[in-house]
Amino acid sequence: MFFVFWLMISGHDPADLVVGLVTAAAAAWLSLRLLPRTRTRLRLWSVIGFGIHFLRQSVVSGLQVARLAFQPTMSLRPGFVRYQSRLQTAGERNAFCALASLLPGTLPTGTDETGALLIHCLDVERPVAAEFAAEESRFMRMLGDE
Repeated sequence: MFFVFWLMISGHDPADLVVGLVTAAAAAWLSLRLLPRTRTRLRLWSVIGFGIHFLRQSVVSGLQVARLAFQPTMSLRPGFVRYQSRLQTAGERNAFCALASLLPGTLPTGTDETGALLIHCLDVERPVAAEFAAEESRFMRMLGDE
């Protein structure tokens, strides 16, 4: 990824490729050395299953949001829902929120004073907290936490 970033900012001049490769390798090595050690071990089959589920959920949610956009007569109740996450580390919570923010219809916006996630959703009448709990369980299985 560092090399791709290098190509984006410097262009594709062959003379710069060697410098870019060396710089990207040094940046990758340094970032891995500075990264704190974690006990998280991704499970390959769970990652594949999560990826398939995520793609399917993205399509279904996108179609639901599109249907809502083209039927403005539907009564929506936008607002915020609180969800108490079971993820232990801030890094895990941030990664989960980043993934969850890609799904249409809901958006994790931060935390409240108790540490619960605040999720903006199009309809607070839907079981948003239960859906987030199911997504979080899948995410935790992928990380090997469940």
